[in-house]
Amino acid sequence: MTQNLIDCKNLDRAGLESFAETLGQPPFRGRQIMAWLYRPGIENFSQMTDLAKTFRALLPDHARISCFKEPVTEISEDGSIKFGFQLEDGQVIESVNIPEPDRNTLCISSQVGCAMECRFCQTGTVGFKRNLSPAEMVNQVCGVRDYLTSTGQNPENSKQTISNLVFMGMGEPLNNMDNLLTTIAILTDQKGLDMASRRITVSTCGIVPKMHVLGELTSVNLAVSLHAVDNETRDALMPVNRRYPIEQLLQACRDYPIQKRKRIMIEYIMLDGINDSDEEARRLASILRPIPCKINLLAYNECQNIAYRPSPNDRILAFQDILRRAHYSVFIRSSRGSDIAAACGQLAGTLTNSI
Repeated sequence: MTQNLIDCKNLDRAGLESFAETLGQPPFRGRQIMAWLYRPGIENFSQMTDLAKTFRALLPDHARISCFKEPVTEISEDGSIKFGFQLEDGQVIESVNIPEPDRNTLCISSQVGCAMECRFCQTGTVGFKRNLSPAEMVNQVCGVRDYLTSTGQNPENSKQTISNLVFMGMGEPLNNMDNLLTTIAILTDQKGLDMASRRITVSTCGIVPKMHVLGELTSVNLAVSLHAVDNETRDALMPVNRRYPIEQLLQACRDYPIQKRKRIMIEYIMLDGINDSDEEARRLASILRPIPCKINLLAYNECQNIAYRPSPNDRILAFQDILRRAHYSVFIRSSRGSDIAAACGQLAGTLTNSI
């Protein structure tokens, strides 16, 4: 029966207004519903006390409110928490909360599995199962928020709220574009989760035709997984490069409709003997001009049955130094949650057996 009901969390403000009108109600009733949906503890329409009683009684025949309850969790030595959420069809997705002294960053998934098959990524070994709905993406945020509130898990005494959100979990977000856009609309709506766009980052492996769409229709941050400076290396690491080679990807970055004072985040994973030479650092500095960007150097997180190894620390520092001398802002991103397979590239439904 519930399969035939509309999940209100799949609808943004415009969608809820239209839904209200299909039930013979004025559009503002949809806005009223939205103002309730994302409050902690709201699970049924009877709790929405400013709706007319007749409307509240009508809603359960046409709609429902989904939520994620009782996630399976693992807590890292560094305080990161991995969440396993079971979906209604039995699939499992994972999210990771990364606490810092001044913020909580939540990494969420956009798909069950991933079709991109990046050779260094555990998620790519799972294969693609399906896209997540807006409700399934938003409910990761709500589920983690409610967990933090109810349990007080706050190892580093950071804020209990989720301050930053990154679409860097399982899946390629731009291959789920329609649902991604609806999710972003809900996340940033004052009557939704009321997050600032500047605190949301969407990461892509380089789906070139859809990058411009994201920039035109949202003002969230863009992260691009580059990971190589030539097509031969990137072809071997990331099959997507055979369809959208480096030249096209970099042109898409140059053409990206970015706001003033904002920069694209270039992600570059450091693989021992593969892409970490001084010459590759100099080449990276060259090909990124004149893209407004900053660079994240990522220590590789080793994955089961994947042969790559992380670059030594002194090699990463030397690579960073070359880029800094070329006047780039370059950060070495510390690995978080690797002891529980929650770090970048390690999410693969490993909590499945626990649910």
